[in-house]
Amino acid sequence: MADPALSARLLAALRAAETAVRPNYFGLLVAAIFFAWSVSPSLLPRSWIFQGLVSGVTAAIGYGVGCVLEWAFRRWIRPRLPETPARIAALENQPQAVRDAIKAVIVLVCIVGAAIILARSARWQRDLEVLMGMDPTTTSGYLRTELVAAATVAFVVGLFRLVRWALRSAIRILNIRWRLPRVVAVPTAVAIVAVAAVLLFQGVLVKLFFDAANSAFSLRNGHTSAAAQQPQLPERSGSPESLAPWDTLGSEGRWFVSFVPTKDRIAQVTGKPALDPIRVYAGLQSAPTPEDIANLVVRELDRTKAFEREVLVVVTTTGTGWVDSTTAEAIEFMYGGNTAIAATQYSYLPSVLSFLSDKNKATEAGRLLVHAVHARWAQLPPDARPKLLVYGESLGSQGSEGAFTGLDDIRSLVDGVLWVGPPNSNRIWSSLEIRRDPGTPEILPIYADGLIVRFAADAADLERPPSTWLQPRIVYLQHASDPIVWWSPDLLFEQPDWLAEPRGPDVSKSMRWWPIVTFWQVSADLAHAQKVPSGHGHRYGTLVLDGWEAVAPPPEWTPDLEDRIRQALNEDSEWEIAHK
Repeated sequence: MADPALSARLLAALRAAETAVRPNYFGLLVAAIFFAWSVSPSLLPRSWIFQGLVSGVTAAIGYGVGCVLEWAFRRWIRPRLPETPARIAALENQPQAVRDAIKAVIVLVCIVGAAIILARSARWQRDLEVLMGMDPTTTSGYLRTELVAAATVAFVVGLFRLVRWALRSAIRILNIRWRLPRVVAVPTAVAIVAVAAVLLFQGVLVKLFFDAANSAFSLRNGHTSAAAQQPQLPERSGSPESLAPWDTLGSEGRWFVSFVPTKDRIAQVTGKPALDPIRVYAGLQSAPTPEDIANLVVRELDRTKAFEREVLVVVTTTGTGWVDSTTAEAIEFMYGGNTAIAATQYSYLPSVLSFLSDKNKATEAGRLLVHAVHARWAQLPPDARPKLLVYGESLGSQGSEGAFTGLDDIRSLVDGVLWVGPPNSNRIWSSLEIRRDPGTPEILPIYADGLIVRFAADAADLERPPSTWLQPRIVYLQHASDPIVWWSPDLLFEQPDWLAEPRGPDVSKSMRWWPIVTFWQVSADLAHAQKVPSGHGHRYGTLVLDGWEAVAPPPEWTPDLEDRIRQALNEDSEWEIAHK
């Protein structure tokens, strides 16, 4: 038999904990529902720690909703319910043990229910991981999500209670010390706390966040990988002959001009004589203004005789100035190093933060660079011009889209475009998706029978439809599982076509659209967009080689040469991951 004294002590401890925490039990039930929504299938698999953070924030929001609903019930609905003497007596005379039992059952239901839904979620995670060729998670390991979520809920609720304490303190000071009538003290206190919170958040915290992020990433910008060595070849920015000094290029710029295949490496892979590729870059510290940075790049192109090469690629980078090495090397191997690539840096922040703080910087940088290079290129005789190509990935694609008004403008200014993982807010991309040919899916649309622009998730998609594809060509590479492509505020209240139509090959068939929930889930996926194997999410790997082949096929291109270049790209990518 249980020890009555021990049971009494345990009950006393539970009551003391309840008094300290003061949970709202209806809020706990709603939090459990929100928790279940947060572990429903999404685009990408998640680690238990990351899922715990997402679920914790979601459950905390649910807890708040539950508290508000219960308050509204007590305030407006319950007083209107008929109160019989028997019902009143039953409520007033209900034993404390019964009340405690009900509360314990609610807590137990929440804990056990969360564990059950997590076990189901672990299966959904394994389905996604198998689709993407990842090691499947274990159910027992994934159950740790609940602990992280509980800690996150406690933190968020504690933060809210701190704000509530500040509000009540302000009301007490105004009402008691300053003797303001309560009808005046309450709205005044609410206004004071609200203004203080907004100013603290927007005027201080947000500014401090972005200033701190900018400062932190500017420090990162000054870091140079031990594997990045100042180039000595005049064909590179940052070399002794360069107009853009090595120490002004930023971390990503220094890597871009140092990690370049040599002519010997290219010749070894292709079996043909090669040239040393030209890479031109200007960082934020290379010139005072965005216009000066673009003009500096043009002067660097002139200095390196880039306009005498067979191909000239204009790149709009991501926020930090990053250029995908695989994409750059692919075009250099394809054309035997007879290439030039030009890029600039417009921010210290990664793409996500650049998008939130000032995405117009990317558009401005893309427009300035493309137009400046085109203006110089157009001065050359038509038969002496290199192929002028444009490339951008993620926020970089949005930036370089900003250089053009539409498809006709693209075809009149450049010889081809490769855009990879375009954000859903891209202006040109969105218009093409909306006006796609009837019957074609949103994840891989066909526009105007593929006459000018094509969309692809793998090499075979570039052949659809099997009809004429005019030059200049435009290619969008986009995976069905890439949250950067499919995230949109419209997910809040509108089911997207990509969830109403047949799913992509790496998207869970269990994923469903729910108002607000799907928006939140895909928003969380953004943080893991590149933490999946190549060929999924925002990892495009050597698919860019197929993209370049479609946009600007070189002479004497063979399947054997393609295989050798693809192997070299994979080898160099592994080396870069290990040494950068």
